[in-house]
Amino acid sequence: MSSIKEYFSEVGKGLKSLVDGMAVTGKELVTPKITEQYPENRGSLKIADRFRAELTLKYDAQGHHKCIACGICQMNCPNGTIELTTKMVELPDGKKKRKLDKYMYDLGSCTFCMLCVTTCPQDALEFSNDFEQATFTRDALIKQLNYRPEPADDAPAPAPKPAMDPEKLAKIKAEALAKAAKIKAEKEAAAKAAAEGGAAAPKPEAPAGTTEAPKEDNKDNK
Repeated sequence: MSSIKEYFSEVGKGLKSLVDGMAVTGKELVTPKITEQYPENRGSLKIADRFRAELTLKYDAQGHHKCIACGICQMNCPNGTIELTTKMVELPDGKKKRKLDKYMYDLGSCTFCMLCVTTCPQDALEFSNDFEQATFTRDALIKQLNYRPEPADDAPAPAPKPAMDPEKLAKIKAEALAKAAKIKAEKEAAAKAAAEGGAAAPKPEAPAGTTEAPKEDNKDNK
């Protein structure tokens, strides 16, 4: 008896689910249809802003991007779709700086996980919603994101030193020449005095009333 009750209970559940499904189908049957006439409506087609289609660099109005080639996006990419190459450039002020040379992105292996976007410290990356990425070869899906020409660096050149007043410069030069001539004269005077002081001085005369005793010859005493 219990088995018969279970049988009819399962049949009832199946019929209920069938009726629910047919209700949904009937509702969609009478709903007005909206057909996207793509690509004829390409100009008016609205794609959701959150749709992820292609990784891009953010550029400002002056054509600058924020990427500093730190490599964090490359390290965090799980599929290795990002490859950065850098270069060293010399700024107008004489300092050297590492800059981005090529930002290569393989759209064919991207999983659109957004780890590169969320971990970028400079907020230099974003995903566009341009879904038209169909190509005939996979090589065409490898793109260089920094394709725009690099504008000149904004680092100011060192300001030139102001020119000195000619009269002041001539005065300083005259004082330097006078000081050099004075030092030369002092050196010549010191050298002359040293030369005169080194000559043989006359022997002092014996005091009056004294005579010098003759020296005895030691040979006679032997």
